[in-house]
Amino acid sequence: MRYVIVDLEATCWESGHSRDQMEIIEIGAVLLPSAADKPSDEFARFIRPAIEPTLSDFCKNLTSIAQTDVDNADTFPTVFDDFLKWIGADQYVLCSWGAYDLNQFRLDCQRHGIPFPDQFERHINLKKEFASLFNVKPCGMATALKRVGIPLKGTHHRGIDDARNIASLARLILPQIEYSRKVDATCQS
Repeated sequence: MRYVIVDLEATCWESGHSRDQMEIIEIGAVLLPSAADKPSDEFARFIRPAIEPTLSDFCKNLTSIAQTDVDNADTFPTVFDDFLKWIGADQYVLCSWGAYDLNQFRLDCQRHGIPFPDQFERHINLKKEFASLFNVKPCGMATALKRVGIPLKGTHHRGIDDARNIASLARLILPQIEYSRKVDATCQS
């Protein structure tokens, strides 16, 4: 099974805005050909926000995404279409660190009148799986990396860098999930 490890960055503010106002401004994704394989491909694109096109200072500081990055980017419908083409037609499972990314995709698809891909419903919440596998409370990606002795690489809160780091964790988690599913299937036979 192929796995698409995704991390999104979205418009954000220190306070005073609702979650519904957030829009994706970066899609970072890494493709794992199988649970234990090294990444074989990457997708990294900025997105020009439509509701509030000017990024807050808080957002720019948190993500290190510059206003010019999003000003020169395509809109969500174009980038999302390119993302789905990059993934391709073969079966895959979408994975992210927590449920935020899946929910933000759902919100942005709805906002732009784009059908939400059925394949996304097979989503694996790697944060939840990590907590279960290592018998710890759910934690942030940087904390999880530290727990297993993997150094954080790149810039935290940049979509592509976080996707790469999450992929390192996924290569520990996904083989365990596949193994437990095989055992469960064998026990039910």
